[in-house]
Amino acid sequence: MTVHASETWVGWVSWVMDGDTLVLVREGHQEPIKLRIDGIDAPETCQPGGPEARDMMIRLALRKQVQVVQVSHDSYGRQIGRLSVEGRDLGAEMVRSGMAWAYRFSSGKGPYAALQRQAQKHKRGLFAANEDAMSPHIFRKFHGSCHGL
Repeated sequence: MTVHASETWVGWVSWVMDGDTLVLVREGHQEPIKLRIDGIDAPETCQPGGPEARDMMIRLALRKQVQVVQVSHDSYGRQIGRLSVEGRDLGAEMVRSGMAWAYRFSSGKGPYAALQRQAQKHKRGLFAANEDAMSPHIFRKFHGSCHGL
């Protein structure tokens, strides 16, 4: 992952790929940008909880103006950033509701770790089932990505 100085900009969400990856059009530009939300990891769309996480992100962001604090790029060429809609941090909303795990690529823990503990304690979203929900990182190790299914 290549880290660049953070940059703040405004965009419009044109597509939600899954619970942590969106397609945006930056204000004043025409080319779409694929952006991964920093600090979270949502289930793959083909794993349990994946469609629900994507649906929640659709409700939070689709066709809405977002403020982006771009922090880096990942190895897949996606931009990585923090997103907010009208001051609401979308990463925090996803973790608070139990629709994503707190996750930081380098350390494994992200800025939303306390929100994840609350979601687990209150059995919200992915954490409502008696068995442990499988994080996307582990899911991909056993099943590969959804694109291969």
